[in-house]
This record gives sequence, C-alpha cells and structure tokens, in this order.
Amino acid sequence: MNEWTQRLLRLDCCAVSDAMDKLGLRDRVASGLEQRATTRRIAGRVVTYRLVPAAEAPPADPAQPPRHLGTTAVDLAQPGEVIVVEQKTGIDAGSWGGILTLGAKVKGVAGVVVDGPVRDIDEARAYDFPVYCRALTARTARGRVAELETNGTVTIGPVSVQAGDYVIADASGVAFIPAADAQRVIEAAEMIAGREAAMAKALLAGKPLPEVMGADYEHMLR
Repeated sequence: MNEWTQRLLRLDCCAVSDAMDKLGLRDRVASGLEQRATTRRIAGRVVTYRLVPAAEAPPADPAQPPRHLGTTAVDLAQPGEVIVVEQKTGIDAGSWGGILTLGAKVKGVAGVVVDGPVRDIDEARAYDFPVYCRALTARTARGRVAELETNGTVTIGPVSVQAGDYVIADASGVAFIPAADAQRVIEAAEMIAGREAAMAKALLAGKPLPEVMGADYEHMLR
C-alpha cells in the first residue's frame, strides 16, 4: 500500500470532494453508488474494466482459452488496489459476482466500485468484501454482456476514470482523483479535515454553532 492510499484511508469522501472543489477539479464525484456488502470505507489505486452488450464485443480468439469478464482485472490488481467497472449497457446483468469476489479477496483487493448491477451480494457480505454499485441483480452476464477492455478509460457516473487514478468510497459517495493530482488533492483534503476537526472540538468546548460555522467555514474552499 503506497503513501497516497494510506493517507486517503484517514480521510473521507466529503473532504476529498471539497479539496477537489477548492482546486478547481470539478465533476470528480459519482453519487448513487451504494455500500452493498460492508460499511467500510475503501481507497486505493484503480484497476478498470468496461463491459458492453455481448453482441457488440469482438469475437473471441479461438486459439486462446476463454476468459470470464473481470478475471484479467483481478489478476492484474495488486493488494490494496480497487477494481472499478463500467456497465452502462442498460442490460440487467451482473458485472461482478461471487467467484470474482472470492478471487479478489484472496488477492488482497480492497474492494470494487461498479457503475451497473452486481450479483451474488450475499457472498460478498459473507466474505466481508466491500462492494459499491448502482444496482443488484440475479441475472448472469453470460450471453448478455462482455468485457471490451481492461485498464482502459471508464466512465463512472459523470467521471472519466483511468487505470492508475485513485478512488475513495464511503457512504456519502465515490470520488476519483487523477493520478497526477493525488498529492495536491490529498494535502488539501487533510487541511480541510484538520480544520473541521478543530471546529468539532470548539463545539464540544461550548462555542456557539453560528460562531463555529461562520466566515471561516463559508470561505474554507476559496
């Protein structure tokens, strides 16, 4: 686990979102991707894959053994990384399932973020494996959707995400940090979190709320 991941895990999605607003990095947060298997925050470098309708996928190479969607991403992922999946086909079909969950758990993957449906969620809960996704389903991907590419650019909500970017996900939302901006975003988020911690301490010491949330709070992101 690298330094940026360790520092991200001490923050939350709201602080990171505020930091990116402060730095002018707009539209880097995806909403509506719910915690489905655990209540644990996850953060880490991103490994991606993108799914398309099965009829639109290129034909498989008959000289190669078949590979199920997601297996390449799990193979490539390092411990502490997060797999991020685009499944915006509109087809009700799982883009992640129970065997992938177990394989990712064994590899030490931190969790999965899916813009689309996930199945076998009870297995993810049993394995204590974090899953953030748009919807749940029982329908298999087989014959419905197929993997177009691994570690290409994916779109999650309104956010364009590249392999090697960073993600932080919790109950408030999912924020994606471009790899080139990781240091300045994390430093700004740490500053914001520190100031909010000081505000909480002032409230507990009896300072009135309007004073605590005065001009200093309103102008924090300038």
